This record gives sequence, structure tokens and C-alpha cells, in this order.
Amino acid sequence: MELISTHIQADFDALASMVAASKLYPRARLLFPGSQERNVREFLRETRFPLQADRLKGFPLDGVTRLILVDVKRITRIGPLRDIVGRPGLEIHIYDHHPAHPKDIAGSLTVLREVGATTTILLDLVREQALPLTPQEATLLALGIYEETGFLTFTNTTEADLQAAAYCLSRGANLGLVSDFIRRELSAEQVGLLNELIKSAETYTINGVRVVISTASLDRYVGDLAMLTHKLRDMENINVLFTLVRMDNRVHLVARSRLEAVDVGQITDAFGGGGHATAASATVKDLTLFQVKERLLQLLKERIRPLKQARDIMTAPVKAIPERFTLRGAAEIMNRFNLAHLPVVRRGEMVGLITREVVDKGIFHGLGDAPVRDYMSGEFPHVAPDASLSEVQRLMVERSLGFIPVVEEGRLRGAVTRADLLRYTYQDLLKRPTFPAIDERELGEPAARTVGSLLANRLPPRIQSLLRSAGTVADGIGAKVYAVGGFVRDLLLRHENLDVDLVVEGDGIAFAEALARHVAGKVTSHRTFGTAVMTLPDGFKLDVATARTEYYEYPAALPTVEHSSIKMDLYRRDFTINTLAVCLNGNRYGELLDFFGGQQDLRDKTLRIIHNLSFVEDPTRILRAARFEVRFGFHLGRHAEQLAVNAVQMGLLEKLAGARLTTELKLILQEARPFAILQRLQQLGVLAAIHPRLSLEPGMERRFQRVGEVLTWYGLLYQEPSPAAWIVYLLALLGERKSVEVRTILRRLNPPARIAATISRDLARLRALARRFQQARELSPSRVYRWLVDASLEVTLTLMARMERTELRKAIGDFLTTARRVRPTLRGDDLRALGIRPGPIYRDILNSLLYARLDGHVQSRDDELRFVRSRFARTFSSGEKESGPSKVPKEPGRGE
Repeated sequence: MELISTHIQADFDALASMVAASKLYPRARLLFPGSQERNVREFLRETRFPLQADRLKGFPLDGVTRLILVDVKRITRIGPLRDIVGRPGLEIHIYDHHPAHPKDIAGSLTVLREVGATTTILLDLVREQALPLTPQEATLLALGIYEETGFLTFTNTTEADLQAAAYCLSRGANLGLVSDFIRRELSAEQVGLLNELIKSAETYTINGVRVVISTASLDRYVGDLAMLTHKLRDMENINVLFTLVRMDNRVHLVARSRLEAVDVGQITDAFGGGGHATAASATVKDLTLFQVKERLLQLLKERIRPLKQARDIMTAPVKAIPERFTLRGAAEIMNRFNLAHLPVVRRGEMVGLITREVVDKGIFHGLGDAPVRDYMSGEFPHVAPDASLSEVQRLMVERSLGFIPVVEEGRLRGAVTRADLLRYTYQDLLKRPTFPAIDERELGEPAARTVGSLLANRLPPRIQSLLRSAGTVADGIGAKVYAVGGFVRDLLLRHENLDVDLVVEGDGIAFAEALARHVAGKVTSHRTFGTAVMTLPDGFKLDVATARTEYYEYPAALPTVEHSSIKMDLYRRDFTINTLAVCLNGNRYGELLDFFGGQQDLRDKTLRIIHNLSFVEDPTRILRAARFEVRFGFHLGRHAEQLAVNAVQMGLLEKLAGARLTTELKLILQEARPFAILQRLQQLGVLAAIHPRLSLEPGMERRFQRVGEVLTWYGLLYQEPSPAAWIVYLLALLGERKSVEVRTILRRLNPPARIAATISRDLARLRALARRFQQARELSPSRVYRWLVDASLEVTLTLMARMERTELRKAIGDFLTTARRVRPTLRGDDLRALGIRPGPIYRDILNSLLYARLDGHVQSRDDELRFVRSRFARTFSSGEKESGPSKVPKEPGRGE
């Protein structure tokens, strides 16, 4: 017997999940392990919902062979059903939206998704199987989603919840009923309890965090304590709230948190409860209300993480200059790294601070060669690394500062900038937690969040293990390590990308060598750039770089690189969506760093540059922008697009080395939709700027489409070797152009000599073959073979895409699938056994056999023997002298 059940005190999410599960398990019986919340009971009574649920009393639990649990996975919350959990032979299926926990019931099937409601999970499965829903059922499922997500406003709400709610509406859900049963007026008992909770509320400051605890004691049970807790939190605008109410000889605990520092799921776990980091509950037996409160306060002191200190948000390391530096030298450093302040040091100790305003004025007055020590501020505000954020805020506001050095024993450890503090304050004001409970949201959180669950759910175990090892090794050597760039971007976009790049604050090469020892890898390092490639035994490669910054000596130049911090390393990147980083160190594993608003741009599908000179410094970013626009369906921001057009009109692309253009063009032609990218580049004027003749001719789109179809067809053959797709597209792009145009375009692109020779040779062969095929009146397989056998695979595929006539494409397809692998059964030894003396005649005979087999004139070994004796009879007549060169026989009855 199959049995569907849920937790005690079932709410609408529990009831809706049971009904949805009954669609997936149509033979299962439904059973509540305890009572239901008042609103649920009223809904069932007033709407006469056709719920076929059994009574617990007298239910034959011994006959249950499969237990389906929804919205619950803790044994303490399933009432009498706990007695059958663990029984040999019992199969348990679990569907829940709460985070995994070591104390969870072990299920033979466990479906966990961190969405706003368990109903969402089950409804997705119902939709996948196209199972019907009545309007009454759709209304109940909508109730489950809306109640659990606070009408889709709670911070754990995901895009999947909104889609599930929309699906309920499309199936006839009655929102009027949903509103009626969720927003019901409070009963007299509930009003009295809420009043008692308001009056008893006490505020405690624990590790810098304000926590409110409200208590009450009742002689009889009053339902919906969770709803009353929500109301109290919203009425009083409380960040962290615990309500403790003694009812029915138990203490009921409900907790809500808006702060990262307080994980209420972890707190309630100590009382045998559970839930999310932002919302949790527990029911406590055998303890008095006073004992529960005292235990709660003790747990809060142990578990609440202290609020951030200066060291937690500071930028480090910080650029500094010696006191002997001139004002002009300071200006160069400030311009190079876009700085407004520079600490001044003497033998490692900070002795002053100089600002851009002072430097600029000094140079204006002809003091450019004066040492900075003459004009620096020797008395400057600073804080220690353990200074509280409130101290930093007070100092910055009262003194109107934009830069506060963080100094320890005279040594400069970092600096807190106005941007650092604003970013932290903004996150705090949003009051949105950044716990694993909402890691799976579709990019809906503020800049700081953790993506630990996303790493666990999206990456193969071996990659997860490698990242964990990287964090462990970094901790061991006192470094900070981050996953960065496209890997993080695609992780958030839910695109597969296992090309992992790591950046280390510290010595990247030393880290790579330590990690290699930890995982039995090998390291190839480049000390000039502070980079390394670590190769694992299975061939997987990991790129490691020391955090660095770069500057450009002149527009379109290659960058000059210097070591720096993770923030400055990310600042040097092309677009904000590529500036995201994930910390891998043990105590911060999964913490997402977003200094430049990359998450918002991912949500808005916008490509935004870091600063206004980005395209001036590196015009290849314009080509990358078009590539990302098409790949991700994004768009360049209006300002960024105008800056791109300006850079093109300034002629900056003309200053780029051809090799860099070739690299970008290769990446474009390796994309899934290269023509769309080229179209966008033509719209921006980039193609003409690269070369006046590099334009998209009429019919080019159809040509690229055909190339894509041919490459897809060939890929489905799973044959080796694989073609270089970008070469095929390049041949299609250049194939119709005049030879002189192609030579000038290749001269501008300046690819490596080997590639340039290959492209020129392939284009010449492509043109010759195209003429030959188009002029042919009839084609035999052997003729196609002779034409194509020496052509590269890329030329053959381009030719196939270029042919308009079906029979020509089929002939080339037959060559690729069959003919090119055909061989005669006779070999040189067989010819020698026939008495034919070795010599050039062997090649003639074997080629003739191959062509005859391709054209179907011979099929067996005996046929081949007869063919040789007949066609080459003269070679048997006399053996006195070795046969001389002979002309390769033509196909019977056919000319070339």
C-alpha cells in the first residue's frame, strides 16, 4: 500500500502538496499525521473540497510499503508515522523545499529544491506529465504557493514559484478564494495573543545584533502562531524575532530573520525543529517557557556571528608610494590605477596620505618634482582591522572622508573606501538574507549572497571536490582564492561551463604548486605574469592567476600587468557580468563577490562596461560584446553602445594587431550563431573598420545557415576527425570573394603563417572543386573520391554546404559517410602471389580496384582477382622485366 502524508499542524502548502502528490501516485491513500491549521480546516469544510483522506485512528500502518512524505523530512514532525520509518522493506519518497540537514529521514527517492513552496516542486512534476487539474484543485495549489511565499513576496520566493502560480491561474484557480482564506480576520483569541506578544517583547543586543524575543502563556491552543509572528515582525519592523508561546503543555517556537548573521533554521534545529535560515519553528516538550528562553539566549550568544569589522569589507592590498616619490610620479600612479588617494610609506610603515586634489594643484603650480612628503597629510584618520563598522561609518560621515586606511602596528593592511561602505550599507538596508536557503533563486538577490547550493547542484562531484581542495590549500598557506569570470557568470545563468579560472590574493604560483601536491596534479607556471596551469591526472586543467591589475600605455595597446587585490583584478575585466567572483576559502566557501553590479546586469540582460575608456583601452571588447549579446540574448547598454561606436569612428580598431583580431574572429566563428554576431558587428561598423572589403554580402546568411546544418549533420555521424568549425565558417565567409580581396583581408588579420597557408590553400581548392562539381553532368562515386580524397575535411564540408543541387550534396555526403573509408581487399602481397613483380604498377592496380569497388563493378575478393587478371593481363604474360609506370586506368566507359 502507498501512503501520502505530511507534517503535523498541516498548512496549505502541506495540503496542496498532498493533493499534487496524489496525481503522481494515483493509487496512494492520503493520511494526516496530526491536526491541521484552522484556515485549512475551514477551507475543507466551507468549500467541500473532495479530499479522500483516511483517519489516523485505526489506520493499518503495518500495510504501508511505500511512504510518500511531502513538505517534511524530519522524523520529529511526522507524528505516529515515525514508528514505521526505518522498518525493513519500507520505501520512502520525500518531496520538500527546506534545505538538506544531517538529521533528515533517509529516502530511497529524495527530491529537494530550494524554492518558496513544496507545492511548486510537485506541480512542476504534474505539468511535466501533463496530468489534469480541476479549477478547485488549482485553487488549492495556489493557496499552498501564495501562503508559503507571502503572496510571492517572501525572500525565498523564486521564479519557479511565480511560474507555478501562473500555471494555477491558467487552470482556473480562484484568487478570490485564495485571498479570503489567507487574509482572514484574526479571531478574538489570536488578537489577544498578538497583544500579549507585543507587550512582552524584549530586545537583546547579542554580538552587535538586535534580537527581539516575545513570550506568552495560554491555557488552550491558538492556531496560526507563524502568521501572528509575521504580523508582529512587519508591524514593528523587526529584523530578528523569536516568539515563544506555551500551549498544550508544549512551548511553540517560531522564528524569523532578515539578517545574515542570524540563521534561525540553525537555532531551531537545537530544539528539534527546522526550517530555513530566514524562517523556522520548533515544538519543545519537557521544558518550561523560562527554560526554553534561557536556552535560546545561550544559543544566540553561541551562534550569532559578530557584525562585520573593517577587515571584512576593506580593500586589500592597497597601492602605496614611498615618501621620496614626486608629485608627478604620484599623479602617474593615480591615473594608471584610477585612484583618488595614495598612502605614503617609509620603510614599510604608513606615514602619510596624499589626495589627487593636492597632487593636481601641486603640479599646476609647478611643483611636479617636489617629494610627496612635503605635501602629504602626516596626521590622517585611520582605523584598526578589528574596528567595528559603526566606528568606520561615524568617522567617514563626521570627517567627510572617502578613504580610511586600515593600519595595524603602523603597517598598512588595507583601506575602507566610500564605495566599500555604501555597498555594505545598501545590502543591510535591503534586509535580504544571503543564506543557502535562497541560493537557487533566479538572480533575484542583492549583490552579496552565497552560492554554495548552486555549486553543489550544478557542478560534477569531482569539480566540487577540487574547489573545496582549493579553499583548504589556500587556508593552509594564508591566501584567499576565488573562482572568477565566465565560470561564475555561467553558473548564475545555469549554463554548463567547467572551464574554471582561479584568482589568488597572494602568490598564485605557490598556491598552484601546493594545490598540485594536494591533488596529485602537475603545474606549468609563467612567473612573469604570476600565472600557472595545473593539470590533473585525468587531464582536467585549472588556470590559476595571481590577483593583478593592468593598465594601457596607449589606446589599443596590450596591457601592462601588476599584482593587486581581487577587487582590482575584477576591475580590469571587460564587462560587469564577468566581474563576479566566488570565494572558495573554507569559512567563506560559496560567498559571491559583486563589486560592480554584475548580478543586476545579468537580471537586466545588459552588457555594461566598467569605465568609459574601456573600449578605448581595448577595442577587441567591442567584438566580445557582440559575441555575448548573441550568445546570451543580452544587449549593450545605450551608453556602452555609443562608446563602442565612438571607438570605431576614432579608428582604434585599425591600430589593433591582426593576430588579436584573428583570435576574436576565431572565437566568433566557434559560437552557435556566428552570422548573427557578424551582423551585429557590421551594424556597429566593426567589419568595415577591420577591412573595407570585409562585409556581409547578399546570400551570406543562407550560406552560414547551410554550413551550420552541414556541421550538425556531420556531428551526428560521430566520426573522427572532427572538423575545425571556425575554418569552415571562415571559408564560407571568404569563399565567394576575389583572390586579391582575400589576400588583403588575410594580410590585415595576420594569422600565424601555418594557418594563413592553410586558409589560402583551402580557398583555392574550394573554388576549383566548386567549379568541377557544378560543371559535372554526371558523377560516379570513384570520380567524387578522386576529387575529394586530398581535400581537407573543412573544404569538403564547406563545399557540401555550398552546393545547391541535392544530388551534388548527396554525392559529397556519400563520400564522407562511406566512400572515403572503402579499401580493396587485395593487397601488395596478393599481387606478388599472383606473379606480378613489385613496382609502380601496384599503385595503378590498387587504385583501379578501389575505383571499381566504389562504382560497384567488383564486390568480392574473387571479383577483384578476376578484375586484375582481365584488366592487367599483360602483367602476367612475361616476368622478365619489372613493369614500368603505367597510366591509371579510367573508369569503364567514362571520361574524366
